[in-house]
Amino acid sequence: MLKLPRAWRLPLLGLGLAWALLALLYAETGAAMVLIWNRSETFAHAWVVPPISIWLVWRRRADLAVLLPRPSLQWLWALPPLGLLWLIGDIAAANAATQFALVGLLVVLVPVLLGTETARRIAFPLGFLFFAVPFGDFLTPWLMERTADFTVVALRASGIPVFREGLEFIIPSGSWSVVQACSGIRYLMASVMVGTLFAYLNYRSLARRWVFVGVSVVTPLVANWLRAYMIVMLGHLSGNKLATGVDHIIYGWVFFGIIMLAMFMIGARWTEPDLPPQPASADAARGQVSTLRALGALLAAALLLALPVQLRLNAQRAGAHGVPVLAAPVLPGWTWRAEPMVSWRPHFENPTRELHGRFEPETGGAAIGLYIGYYRDQRYGRKLITSVNRLVDSETEKEWSQTAQGQVRLDPAERPQDWRTGELRGQALAQISGDGSRAPRLRVWQLYWINGRAFVVDWQAKLYGVWQSLLGHGDDAAVVLIYADKLESGADDALLRRFVDQHWPAVDALLRDARDRDVIHKQ
Repeated sequence: MLKLPRAWRLPLLGLGLAWALLALLYAETGAAMVLIWNRSETFAHAWVVPPISIWLVWRRRADLAVLLPRPSLQWLWALPPLGLLWLIGDIAAANAATQFALVGLLVVLVPVLLGTETARRIAFPLGFLFFAVPFGDFLTPWLMERTADFTVVALRASGIPVFREGLEFIIPSGSWSVVQACSGIRYLMASVMVGTLFAYLNYRSLARRWVFVGVSVVTPLVANWLRAYMIVMLGHLSGNKLATGVDHIIYGWVFFGIIMLAMFMIGARWTEPDLPPQPASADAARGQVSTLRALGALLAAALLLALPVQLRLNAQRAGAHGVPVLAAPVLPGWTWRAEPMVSWRPHFENPTRELHGRFEPETGGAAIGLYIGYYRDQRYGRKLITSVNRLVDSETEKEWSQTAQGQVRLDPAERPQDWRTGELRGQALAQISGDGSRAPRLRVWQLYWINGRAFVVDWQAKLYGVWQSLLGHGDDAAVVLIYADKLESGADDALLRRFVDQHWPAVDALLRDARDRDVIHKQ
Protein backbone atom coordinates (compact mmCIF):
# COMPACT_ATOMS: atom_id res chain seq x y z
CA MET A 1 0.00 0.00 0.00
CA LEU A 2 1.34 3.42 -1.00
CA LYS A 3 2.16 5.65 1.97
CA LEU A 4 1.04 9.28 1.82
CA PRO A 5 4.17 11.42 1.25
CA ARG A 6 4.82 14.09 3.87
CA ALA A 7 4.71 16.86 1.25
CA TRP A 8 1.07 16.01 0.50
CA ARG A 9 -0.27 16.29 4.05
CA LEU A 10 -0.62 20.08 4.33
CA PRO A 11 -2.06 20.61 0.82
CA LEU A 12 -4.58 17.78 1.29
CA LEU A 13 -5.61 19.21 4.66
CA GLY A 14 -6.17 22.58 3.00
CA LEU A 15 -8.24 20.97 0.23
CA GLY A 16 -10.30 19.11 2.83
CA LEU A 17 -10.99 22.36 4.71
CA ALA A 18 -11.93 24.15 1.48
CA TRP A 19 -14.33 21.36 0.51
CA ALA A 20 -15.85 21.42 4.00
CA LEU A 21 -16.45 25.17 3.71
CA LEU A 22 -17.95 24.65 0.26
CA ALA A 23 -20.30 22.00 1.65
CA LEU A 24 -21.34 24.33 4.48
CA LEU A 25 -21.96 27.42 2.34
CA TYR A 26 -23.74 25.58 -0.46
CA ALA A 27 -25.50 22.94 1.62
CA GLU A 28 -28.94 23.64 0.11
CA THR A 29 -27.61 23.20 -3.41
CA GLY A 30 -25.94 19.91 -2.54
CA ALA A 31 -29.03 18.67 -0.71
CA ALA A 32 -31.23 19.53 -3.70
CA MET A 33 -28.93 17.50 -5.95
CA VAL A 34 -29.03 14.46 -3.66
CA LEU A 35 -32.81 14.76 -3.34
CA ILE A 36 -33.16 14.47 -7.11
CA TRP A 37 -30.90 11.41 -7.13
CA ASN A 38 -33.15 9.83 -4.56
CA ARG A 39 -36.54 10.57 -6.09
CA SER A 40 -35.84 10.35 -9.83
CA GLU A 41 -35.14 7.07 -11.58
CA THR A 42 -33.68 9.07 -14.47
CA PHE A 43 -30.77 10.22 -12.31
CA ALA A 44 -30.41 7.30 -9.91
CA HIS A 45 -27.10 6.48 -11.62
CA ALA A 46 -25.62 9.64 -10.05
CA TRP A 47 -25.26 7.80 -6.71
CA VAL A 48 -22.33 5.84 -8.12
CA VAL A 49 -20.55 8.84 -9.68
CA PRO A 50 -18.63 10.03 -6.56
CA PRO A 51 -17.40 6.50 -5.63
CA ILE A 52 -16.31 5.87 -9.23
CA SER A 53 -14.48 9.20 -9.32
CA ILE A 54 -12.67 8.37 -6.06
CA TRP A 55 -11.68 4.96 -7.45
CA LEU A 56 -10.38 6.58 -10.65
CA VAL A 57 -8.21 8.94 -8.62
CA TRP A 58 -6.95 6.00 -6.55
CA ARG A 59 -5.88 4.25 -9.75
CA ARG A 60 -3.63 7.22 -10.51
CA ARG A 61 -2.02 7.35 -7.04
CA ALA A 62 1.38 6.27 -8.41
CA ASP A 63 1.28 9.15 -10.90
CA LEU A 64 0.40 11.61 -8.13
CA ALA A 65 2.87 10.42 -5.51
CA VAL A 66 5.88 11.61 -7.54
CA LEU A 67 4.55 15.19 -7.67
CA LEU A 68 5.09 18.01 -5.21
CA PRO A 69 1.70 19.72 -4.82
CA ARG A 70 1.91 23.51 -5.05
CA PRO A 71 -1.04 25.95 -5.07
CA SER A 72 -1.68 27.44 -8.52
CA LEU A 73 -3.04 30.89 -7.74
CA GLN A 74 -4.01 31.65 -11.34
CA TRP A 75 -6.90 29.19 -10.92
CA LEU A 76 -8.47 31.57 -8.40
CA TRP A 77 -9.72 33.53 -11.43
CA ALA A 78 -12.05 30.61 -12.23
CA LEU A 79 -13.91 30.91 -8.92
CA PRO A 80 -15.74 34.25 -9.53
CA PRO A 81 -17.39 33.13 -12.83
CA LEU A 82 -18.53 29.91 -11.19
CA GLY A 83 -19.79 31.87 -8.18
CA LEU A 84 -21.69 34.18 -10.54
CA LEU A 85 -23.23 31.18 -12.30
CA TRP A 86 -24.37 29.86 -8.93
CA LEU A 87 -25.76 33.26 -7.95
CA ILE A 88 -27.73 33.63 -11.18
CA GLY A 89 -28.97 30.05 -10.94
CA ASP A 90 -30.05 30.42 -7.32
CA ILE A 91 -31.95 33.64 -7.99
CA ALA A 92 -33.60 32.02 -11.02
CA ALA A 93 -34.17 28.82 -9.00
CA ALA A 94 -32.44 26.88 -11.80
CA ASN A 95 -31.14 23.63 -10.33
CA ALA A 96 -28.87 22.80 -13.25
CA ALA A 97 -27.00 26.12 -13.04
CA THR A 98 -26.43 26.00 -9.28
CA GLN A 99 -25.42 22.35 -9.29
CA PHE A 100 -23.01 22.67 -12.22
CA ALA A 101 -21.51 25.67 -10.45
CA LEU A 102 -21.18 23.71 -7.20
CA VAL A 103 -19.37 20.81 -8.88
CA GLY A 104 -17.25 23.29 -10.82
CA LEU A 105 -16.20 25.03 -7.60
CA LEU A 106 -15.32 21.66 -6.06
CA VAL A 107 -13.19 20.72 -9.09
CA VAL A 108 -11.41 24.07 -9.43
CA LEU A 109 -10.33 23.96 -5.79
CA VAL A 110 -8.05 21.05 -6.74
CA PRO A 111 -5.67 23.02 -8.98
CA VAL A 112 -5.98 26.06 -6.70
CA LEU A 113 -4.65 24.13 -3.70
CA LEU A 114 -2.80 21.16 -5.24
CA GLY A 115 -1.51 22.61 -8.48
CA THR A 116 -2.16 22.46 -12.20
CA GLU A 117 -0.07 19.33 -12.81
CA THR A 118 -1.96 17.42 -10.13
CA ALA A 119 -5.32 18.40 -11.64
CA ARG A 120 -4.10 17.52 -15.14
CA ARG A 121 -3.25 13.96 -14.13
CA ILE A 122 -6.69 13.38 -12.64
CA ALA A 123 -8.61 15.54 -15.11
CA PHE A 124 -10.98 12.76 -16.14
CA PRO A 125 -11.93 11.68 -12.58
CA LEU A 126 -12.60 15.34 -11.77
CA GLY A 127 -14.60 15.87 -14.94
CA PHE A 128 -16.53 12.65 -14.32
CA LEU A 129 -18.04 14.31 -11.24
CA PHE A 130 -20.21 16.45 -13.53
CA PHE A 131 -22.27 13.32 -14.29
CA ALA A 132 -23.57 13.72 -10.74
CA VAL A 133 -25.51 16.82 -11.84
CA PRO A 134 -29.13 15.88 -12.68
CA PHE A 135 -29.23 17.48 -16.09
CA GLY A 136 -31.11 16.68 -19.27
CA ASP A 137 -34.80 16.68 -18.32
CA PHE A 138 -35.37 19.49 -20.82
CA LEU A 139 -34.77 16.89 -23.57
CA THR A 140 -37.78 14.81 -22.48
CA PRO A 141 -40.48 16.53 -24.63
CA TRP A 142 -38.24 16.38 -27.72
CA LEU A 143 -37.43 12.72 -27.09
CA MET A 144 -41.11 11.90 -26.63
CA GLU A 145 -41.94 13.55 -29.96
CA ARG A 146 -39.19 11.65 -31.76
CA THR A 147 -40.26 8.35 -30.19
CA ALA A 148 -43.83 8.93 -31.33
CA ASP A 149 -42.63 9.91 -34.83
CA PHE A 150 -40.54 6.77 -35.26
CA THR A 151 -43.19 4.45 -33.81
CA VAL A 152 -45.93 5.77 -36.10
CA VAL A 153 -43.71 5.62 -39.20
CA ALA A 154 -42.58 2.07 -38.34
CA LEU A 155 -46.15 0.90 -37.73
CA ARG A 156 -47.33 2.30 -41.03
CA ALA A 157 -44.35 0.69 -42.78
CA SER A 158 -45.50 -2.60 -41.19
CA GLY A 159 -48.91 -2.21 -42.83
CA ILE A 160 -50.80 -1.12 -39.70
CA PRO A 161 -53.07 1.94 -40.11
CA VAL A 162 -52.45 4.64 -37.48
CA PHE A 163 -54.39 7.74 -36.46
CA ARG A 164 -52.20 10.12 -34.47
CA GLU A 165 -52.92 13.28 -32.52
CA GLY A 166 -50.10 14.75 -30.47
CA LEU A 167 -48.45 11.97 -28.48
CA GLU A 168 -51.44 9.63 -28.69
CA PHE A 169 -52.28 7.27 -31.52
CA ILE A 170 -54.82 4.57 -32.31
CA ILE A 171 -54.29 1.33 -34.21
CA PRO A 172 -56.96 -1.31 -34.92
CA SER A 173 -56.13 -3.30 -31.76
CA GLY A 174 -56.17 -0.37 -29.33
CA SER A 175 -54.80 3.00 -28.32
CA TRP A 176 -51.32 3.97 -27.18
CA SER A 177 -49.67 7.10 -25.88
CA VAL A 178 -46.06 8.18 -25.45
CA VAL A 179 -45.51 9.29 -21.86
CA GLN A 180 -42.36 10.49 -20.11
CA ALA A 181 -41.24 6.94 -19.32
CA CYS A 182 -41.23 6.26 -23.07
CA SER A 183 -38.92 9.16 -23.88
CA GLY A 184 -35.76 7.10 -23.33
CA ILE A 185 -34.15 9.81 -21.20
CA ARG A 186 -33.21 7.22 -18.55
CA TYR A 187 -31.47 5.02 -21.11
CA LEU A 188 -29.69 8.03 -22.61
CA MET A 189 -28.35 9.34 -19.28
CA ALA A 190 -27.12 5.91 -18.15
CA SER A 191 -25.61 5.07 -21.54
CA VAL A 192 -23.64 8.31 -21.85
CA MET A 193 -22.21 8.00 -18.34
CA VAL A 194 -21.23 4.35 -18.68
CA GLY A 195 -20.03 4.81 -22.26
CA THR A 196 -17.78 7.70 -21.28
CA LEU A 197 -16.29 5.65 -18.45
CA PHE A 198 -15.76 2.68 -20.79
CA ALA A 199 -14.02 4.90 -23.34
CA TYR A 200 -11.66 6.34 -20.71
CA LEU A 201 -10.71 2.94 -19.29
CA ASN A 202 -10.24 1.17 -22.61
CA TYR A 203 -8.89 3.73 -25.06
CA ARG A 204 -5.87 6.03 -25.01
CA SER A 205 -6.60 7.83 -28.28
CA LEU A 206 -8.88 10.86 -27.97
CA ALA A 207 -10.38 10.07 -31.37
CA ARG A 208 -11.46 6.58 -30.27
CA ARG A 209 -12.81 7.95 -27.00
CA TRP A 210 -14.96 10.57 -28.68
CA VAL A 211 -16.22 8.12 -31.29
CA PHE A 212 -17.34 5.70 -28.59
CA VAL A 213 -19.01 8.50 -26.61
CA GLY A 214 -20.86 9.45 -29.78
CA VAL A 215 -21.97 5.84 -30.20
CA SER A 216 -23.18 5.81 -26.59
CA VAL A 217 -25.39 8.81 -27.40
CA VAL A 218 -26.88 7.49 -30.64
CA THR A 219 -27.34 3.88 -29.54
CA PRO A 220 -29.86 4.45 -26.70
CA LEU A 221 -31.90 6.82 -28.88
CA VAL A 222 -32.28 4.31 -31.69
CA ALA A 223 -32.70 1.44 -29.21
CA ASN A 224 -35.54 3.27 -27.45
CA TRP A 225 -37.34 3.90 -30.73
CA LEU A 226 -37.06 0.22 -31.63
CA ARG A 227 -38.17 -0.72 -28.11
CA ALA A 228 -41.31 1.44 -28.39
CA TYR A 229 -42.14 -0.03 -31.81
CA MET A 230 -41.64 -3.62 -30.62
CA ILE A 231 -43.77 -3.06 -27.50
CA VAL A 232 -46.67 -1.77 -29.62
CA MET A 233 -46.22 -4.67 -32.05
CA LEU A 234 -46.13 -7.22 -29.23
CA GLY A 235 -49.32 -5.74 -27.81
CA HIS A 236 -50.96 -5.67 -31.23
CA LEU A 237 -50.05 -9.23 -32.20
CA SER A 238 -50.93 -10.69 -28.77
CA GLY A 239 -54.29 -8.97 -28.48
CA ASN A 240 -52.85 -6.64 -25.83
CA LYS A 241 -51.89 -9.51 -23.54
CA LEU A 242 -48.14 -8.90 -23.78
CA ALA A 243 -46.01 -5.75 -23.38
CA THR A 244 -48.56 -3.95 -21.23
CA GLY A 245 -48.32 -3.01 -17.57
CA VAL A 246 -45.25 -4.24 -15.69
CA ASP A 247 -43.88 -6.39 -18.51
CA HIS A 248 -43.92 -3.24 -20.67
CA ILE A 249 -41.13 -1.91 -18.44
CA ILE A 250 -39.38 -5.28 -18.10
CA TYR A 251 -39.17 -5.75 -21.87
CA GLY A 252 -37.75 -2.25 -22.17
CA TRP A 253 -34.90 -2.74 -19.68
CA VAL A 254 -34.07 -6.24 -20.95
CA PHE A 255 -33.86 -4.95 -24.51
CA PHE A 256 -31.77 -1.96 -23.41
CA GLY A 257 -29.42 -4.25 -21.46
CA ILE A 258 -28.88 -6.47 -24.48
CA ILE A 259 -28.14 -3.45 -26.70
CA MET A 260 -25.65 -2.01 -24.17
CA LEU A 261 -23.90 -5.37 -23.78
CA ALA A 262 -23.52 -5.65 -27.55
CA MET A 263 -22.16 -2.09 -27.72
CA PHE A 264 -19.49 -2.84 -25.11
CA MET A 265 -18.54 -6.17 -26.68
CA ILE A 266 -18.03 -4.49 -30.05
CA GLY A 267 -16.14 -1.59 -28.48
CA ALA A 268 -13.83 -3.96 -26.62
CA ARG A 269 -12.39 -5.17 -29.95
CA TRP A 270 -10.42 -1.90 -30.23
CA THR A 271 -9.17 -1.75 -26.65
CA GLU A 272 -5.75 -0.10 -26.27
CA PRO A 273 -3.18 -1.04 -23.61
CA ASP A 274 -2.92 1.08 -20.49
CA LEU A 275 -0.08 3.57 -20.23
CA PRO A 276 2.65 3.19 -17.57
CA PRO A 277 2.77 5.76 -14.73
CA GLN A 278 4.09 9.13 -15.84
CA PRO A 279 7.32 10.38 -14.25
CA ALA A 280 7.26 13.86 -12.79
CA SER A 281 9.10 16.69 -14.44
CA ALA A 282 12.04 18.16 -12.57
CA ASP A 283 10.07 21.26 -11.58
CA ALA A 284 7.05 19.26 -10.40
CA ALA A 285 9.12 16.90 -8.22
CA ARG A 286 11.57 19.19 -6.46
CA GLY A 287 11.41 22.13 -4.09
CA GLN A 288 9.12 22.50 -1.11
CA VAL A 289 5.59 23.59 -0.39
CA SER A 290 5.39 27.13 1.01
CA THR A 291 3.11 27.13 4.05
CA LEU A 292 2.43 30.84 3.60
CA ARG A 293 1.47 30.34 -0.05
CA ALA A 294 -0.82 27.43 0.84
CA LEU A 295 -2.57 29.43 3.58
CA GLY A 296 -2.90 32.44 1.28
CA ALA A 297 -4.50 30.29 -1.44
CA LEU A 298 -6.87 28.74 1.10
CA LEU A 299 -7.91 32.15 2.50
CA ALA A 300 -8.43 33.66 -0.97
CA ALA A 301 -10.50 30.65 -2.04
CA ALA A 302 -12.60 30.90 1.13
CA LEU A 303 -13.40 34.58 0.51
CA LEU A 304 -14.33 33.94 -3.12
CA LEU A 305 -16.57 31.03 -2.10
CA ALA A 306 -18.40 33.16 0.49
CA LEU A 307 -18.97 36.19 -1.76
CA PRO A 308 -21.83 34.74 -3.94
CA VAL A 309 -23.67 33.51 -0.85
CA GLN A 310 -23.49 36.97 0.72
CA LEU A 311 -24.72 38.64 -2.46
CA ARG A 312 -27.64 36.20 -2.56
CA LEU A 313 -28.60 37.07 1.01
CA ASN A 314 -28.53 40.77 0.13
CA ALA A 315 -30.81 40.21 -2.87
CA GLN A 316 -33.27 38.23 -0.73
CA ARG A 317 -33.46 40.99 1.88
CA ALA A 318 -34.06 43.65 -0.77
CA GLY A 319 -37.03 41.93 -2.43
CA ALA A 320 -40.70 42.24 -1.52
CA HIS A 321 -42.15 39.76 0.94
CA GLY A 322 -45.57 38.74 2.08
CA VAL A 323 -48.49 37.33 0.11
CA PRO A 324 -49.82 39.40 -2.82
CA VAL A 325 -53.51 40.09 -3.33
CA LEU A 326 -55.14 39.15 -6.64
CA ALA A 327 -58.61 40.37 -7.57
CA ALA A 328 -60.20 39.99 -10.98
CA PRO A 329 -60.18 43.23 -12.99
CA VAL A 330 -63.46 44.95 -13.81
CA LEU A 331 -63.86 44.87 -17.59
CA PRO A 332 -66.63 46.81 -19.34
CA GLY A 333 -69.03 44.51 -21.10
CA TRP A 334 -67.88 41.41 -19.22
CA THR A 335 -69.03 39.64 -16.06
CA TRP A 336 -66.46 37.81 -13.94
CA ARG A 337 -67.26 34.32 -12.64
CA ALA A 338 -64.81 32.84 -10.13
CA GLU A 339 -65.28 29.40 -11.68
CA PRO A 340 -63.22 27.90 -14.51
CA MET A 341 -64.92 27.25 -17.84
CA VAL A 342 -64.03 23.55 -17.80
CA SER A 343 -62.41 20.98 -15.53
CA TRP A 344 -58.92 21.73 -16.84
CA ARG A 345 -56.42 23.26 -14.42
CA PRO A 346 -52.96 24.39 -15.57
CA HIS A 347 -50.10 22.48 -13.96
CA PHE A 348 -48.12 25.26 -12.26
CA GLU A 349 -46.79 24.13 -8.91
CA ASN A 350 -47.09 26.09 -5.68
CA PRO A 351 -47.80 29.65 -6.85
CA THR A 352 -48.00 32.23 -4.07
CA ARG A 353 -51.46 33.22 -5.30
CA GLU A 354 -53.81 31.98 -8.03
CA LEU A 355 -56.68 33.55 -9.92
CA HIS A 356 -58.76 31.25 -12.10
CA GLY A 357 -62.16 31.92 -13.57
CA ARG A 358 -63.95 33.17 -16.66
CA PHE A 359 -65.29 36.35 -18.21
CA GLU A 360 -68.76 36.07 -19.74
CA PRO A 361 -69.91 38.69 -22.26
CA GLU A 362 -72.98 40.60 -21.03
CA THR A 363 -74.48 40.49 -24.52
CA GLY A 364 -74.03 36.73 -24.84
CA GLY A 365 -71.45 34.74 -26.74
CA ALA A 366 -68.27 32.78 -26.06
CA ALA A 367 -66.60 33.12 -22.65
CA ILE A 368 -62.92 33.81 -22.03
CA GLY A 369 -61.03 31.88 -19.35
CA LEU A 370 -58.30 33.58 -17.32
CA TYR A 371 -55.65 31.94 -15.18
CA ILE A 372 -52.93 33.83 -13.30
CA GLY A 373 -50.33 32.02 -11.24
CA TYR A 374 -48.43 34.65 -9.21
CA TYR A 375 -45.02 33.88 -7.71
CA ARG A 376 -43.06 35.77 -5.05
CA ASP A 377 -40.04 34.76 -2.94
CA GLN A 378 -39.29 32.07 -5.50
CA ARG A 379 -37.25 29.11 -4.38
CA TYR A 380 -36.85 25.43 -5.16
CA GLY A 381 -40.25 23.81 -5.19
CA ARG A 382 -41.95 27.19 -5.78
CA LYS A 383 -40.70 28.78 -8.98
CA LEU A 384 -42.43 30.00 -12.10
CA ILE A 385 -40.22 28.83 -14.95
CA THR A 386 -39.38 25.16 -14.63
CA SER A 387 -39.79 22.02 -16.71
CA VAL A 388 -42.56 20.69 -14.44
CA ASN A 389 -44.78 23.76 -15.01
CA ARG A 390 -46.81 23.28 -18.16
CA LEU A 391 -50.32 23.46 -19.51
CA VAL A 392 -50.93 19.74 -18.96
CA ASP A 393 -48.96 17.21 -16.93
CA SER A 394 -49.16 14.03 -18.96
CA GLU A 395 -48.13 11.88 -15.98
CA THR A 396 -51.01 12.87 -13.69
CA GLU A 397 -53.69 14.32 -15.99
CA LYS A 398 -55.86 11.63 -17.57
CA GLU A 399 -58.71 13.74 -18.92
CA TRP A 400 -56.84 16.51 -20.74
CA SER A 401 -53.94 16.41 -23.19
CA GLN A 402 -52.05 18.97 -25.24
CA THR A 403 -52.28 18.38 -28.97
CA ALA A 404 -50.39 21.37 -30.41
CA GLN A 405 -48.22 24.31 -29.50
CA GLY A 406 -46.89 27.38 -31.25
CA GLN A 407 -46.63 31.15 -31.09
CA VAL A 408 -48.69 34.08 -32.33
CA ARG A 409 -47.57 37.67 -32.99
CA LEU A 410 -49.98 40.59 -32.70
CA ASP A 411 -49.80 44.03 -34.27
CA PRO A 412 -47.68 46.57 -32.35
CA ALA A 413 -49.69 48.29 -29.63
CA GLU A 414 -49.67 48.87 -25.88
CA ARG A 415 -49.85 45.16 -25.12
CA PRO A 416 -47.59 42.14 -25.52
CA GLN A 417 -46.89 41.39 -29.16
CA ASP A 418 -45.92 37.75 -28.70
CA TRP A 419 -47.90 34.97 -27.04
CA ARG A 420 -47.17 31.28 -26.73
CA THR A 421 -50.11 29.18 -27.94
CA GLY A 422 -51.39 25.71 -27.19
CA GLU A 423 -54.34 23.51 -28.02
CA LEU A 424 -55.90 21.13 -25.51
CA ARG A 425 -58.28 18.23 -25.95
CA GLY A 426 -60.51 17.36 -23.03
CA GLN A 427 -60.99 13.67 -23.61
CA ALA A 428 -58.68 10.72 -24.14
CA LEU A 429 -58.32 9.96 -27.83
CA ALA A 430 -59.46 6.38 -27.32
CA GLN A 431 -62.68 7.53 -25.60
CA ILE A 432 -63.94 9.81 -28.35
CA SER A 433 -67.17 8.26 -29.59
CA GLY A 434 -68.72 8.27 -33.03
CA ASP A 435 -72.19 9.30 -31.85
CA GLY A 436 -71.78 12.92 -32.87
CA SER A 437 -70.52 14.18 -29.52
CA ARG A 438 -67.25 16.07 -29.53
CA ALA A 439 -64.39 16.30 -27.11
CA PRO A 440 -64.00 19.78 -25.63
CA ARG A 441 -61.08 21.66 -27.14
CA LEU A 442 -59.41 24.78 -25.83
CA ARG A 443 -57.22 27.36 -27.52
CA VAL A 444 -54.78 28.75 -24.94
CA TRP A 445 -52.54 31.83 -25.05
CA GLN A 446 -49.70 32.08 -22.52
CA LEU A 447 -47.03 34.53 -21.46
CA TYR A 448 -44.79 35.26 -18.51
CA TRP A 449 -45.11 38.58 -16.68
CA ILE A 450 -41.77 39.34 -15.03
CA ASN A 451 -41.83 42.41 -12.80
CA GLY A 452 -43.76 44.50 -15.33
CA ARG A 453 -42.50 43.04 -18.61
CA ALA A 454 -43.93 40.28 -20.79
CA PHE A 455 -41.93 37.34 -22.16
CA VAL A 456 -42.64 34.10 -24.00
CA VAL A 457 -39.09 32.66 -24.08
CA ASP A 458 -38.08 30.87 -20.89
CA TRP A 459 -34.40 31.83 -20.77
CA GLN A 460 -35.13 35.50 -21.49
CA ALA A 461 -37.70 35.59 -18.70
CA LYS A 462 -35.28 33.91 -16.29
CA LEU A 463 -32.42 36.28 -17.04
CA TYR A 464 -34.61 39.37 -16.69
CA GLY A 465 -35.93 38.08 -13.38
CA VAL A 466 -32.38 37.53 -12.14
CA TRP A 467 -31.38 41.06 -13.19
CA GLN A 468 -34.37 42.55 -11.37
CA SER A 469 -33.50 40.62 -8.20
CA LEU A 470 -29.87 41.73 -8.33
CA LEU A 471 -31.05 45.34 -8.63
CA GLY A 472 -33.12 44.87 -5.48
CA HIS A 473 -36.48 45.02 -7.28
CA GLY A 474 -37.69 41.63 -6.06
CA ASP A 475 -38.63 38.49 -7.97
CA ASP A 476 -42.37 39.04 -8.51
CA ALA A 477 -43.52 37.16 -11.61
CA ALA A 478 -46.61 35.48 -12.99
CA VAL A 479 -47.87 33.24 -15.74
CA VAL A 480 -50.92 34.60 -17.57
CA LEU A 481 -53.17 32.25 -19.52
CA ILE A 482 -56.24 33.27 -21.49
CA TYR A 483 -58.25 30.62 -23.24
CA ALA A 484 -61.49 29.94 -25.07
CA ASP A 485 -63.44 27.09 -26.55
CA LYS A 486 -61.79 26.51 -29.91
CA LEU A 487 -64.99 25.97 -31.87
CA GLU A 488 -66.94 28.78 -30.25
CA SER A 489 -64.14 31.35 -30.46
CA GLY A 490 -63.04 30.48 -33.99
CA ALA A 491 -59.89 28.85 -35.25
CA ASP A 492 -58.41 32.22 -36.24
CA ASP A 493 -58.09 33.38 -32.60
CA ALA A 494 -60.16 36.49 -33.34
CA LEU A 495 -61.88 36.46 -29.94
CA LEU A 496 -58.61 36.11 -28.03
CA ARG A 497 -57.02 38.84 -30.15
CA ARG A 498 -59.82 41.29 -29.39
CA PHE A 499 -59.72 40.45 -25.71
CA VAL A 500 -55.97 41.08 -25.46
CA ASP A 501 -56.20 44.23 -27.57
CA GLN A 502 -58.93 45.75 -25.39
CA HIS A 503 -58.23 44.42 -21.92
CA TRP A 504 -54.53 43.63 -21.49
CA PRO A 505 -53.91 47.02 -19.79
CA ALA A 506 -56.40 46.04 -17.07
CA VAL A 507 -54.71 42.66 -16.52
CA ASP A 508 -51.30 44.33 -16.45
CA ALA A 509 -52.56 46.90 -13.92
CA LEU A 510 -53.84 44.04 -11.74
CA LEU A 511 -50.40 42.43 -11.71
CA ARG A 512 -48.60 45.71 -11.03
CA ASP A 513 -50.94 46.43 -8.14
CA ALA A 514 -50.25 42.98 -6.66
CA ARG A 515 -46.52 43.66 -6.95
CA ASP A 516 -46.62 47.15 -5.44
CA ARG A 517 -48.99 46.41 -2.55
CA ASP A 518 -46.86 44.41 -0.15
CA VAL A 519 -49.82 43.19 1.91
CA ILE A 520 -48.94 40.47 4.39
CA HIS A 521 -51.48 37.76 5.12
CA LYS A 522 -51.20 34.66 7.17
CA GLN A 523 -51.41 31.57 5.03
